[in-house]
Amino acid sequence: MAENTSNSGLLTVRLVTPDRVLLDSTAEAVELPSMSGYLEALYGHAPLLAELGAGEVRLHGGASGDQKFFVAWGFVEVLPERVTILAETAMHPEEIKVDEAREELAKAERLWNEAGDDGQKYDEANAITRQAEEMIASAEGKSH
Repeated sequence: MAENTSNSGLLTVRLVTPDRVLLDSTAEAVELPSMSGYLEALYGHAPLLAELGAGEVRLHGGASGDQKFFVAWGFVEVLPERVTILAETAMHPEEIKVDEAREELAKAERLWNEAGDDGQKYDEANAITRQAEEMIASAEGKSH
C-alpha cells in the first residue's frame, strides 16, 4: 500500500474494482466523475462520499504522475489525506474495446425505442448510453 507521510501535500489514491486493484499510489490532485458532475480532490479536502458516475478519473502529480482511468458506477470516499475509488468497472483507456462500446450504444438505442411507457427501461437505456459514450470518448482521448 502507498505510504503517505503527514503534511506531504499528497493524497494516497486507491482505485479498486471487484476483480483487481488498478492503482495504489499518491497524487497531488484527483478529478472524479460523480453522478452530479466532475469534482476535484486535493490534499486537505473535506470528507466526502459520492456516487461515482461514468467517465475518467484523472490523477495529477505525485508518484502516479499524470494518469487516466475510465470508471463507471460505484462510490468514492474522499478524506483529507486519501481518496478511495470503488468502481464496478475501471480500466486504462487503451484497454477499452471501442467496437464493443459502439455495440452497447446500439443496444441502448434499441432499448430506448422499445421502452414505451416503462420509465425503468428509459433509465437503463440512459445509463448504458452514458457509459458507452464515455468509454468511447476516453478511448479516443476526448473525455471531459
